[in-house]
Amino acid sequence: QVQLVESGGGLVQAGGSLRLSCAASGRTFNNYFMGWFRQAPGKERGFVATISWSGTTVYADSVKGRFTISRENAKNTVYLQMISLKPEDTAVYYCAAGPIYSTKKSSYDYWGQGTQVTVSS
Repeated sequence: QVQLVESGGGLVQAGGSLRLSCAASGRTFNNYFMGWFRQAPGKERGFVATISWSGTTVYADSVKGRFTISRENAKNTVYLQMISLKPEDTAVYYCAAGPIYSTKKSSYDYWGQGTQVTVSS
């Protein structure tokens, strides 16, 4: 089992920045690929970014150049740095852990409870 707890969400104006954190506990963090997904009201949960144990990353086209995913294996933590935020980035952001490198939510076994990000125009 892996427990994931997100933090760092909040209300920010368009153009602003936020950094989300996801603290993991339980099984060895290094063994897992970590991802961030988001879900806006009335929409399906969608892929944002993923990072391998060695630091290789993939991003959704909508966030490339604005979001950066990173991980500190020694702290069992993954981050999502978000800059130049837009109102359309408003969503609940979820951290996830899985055994393979994937952009599909079905590939992830463990999920956090989510953290709300609201971007005002």
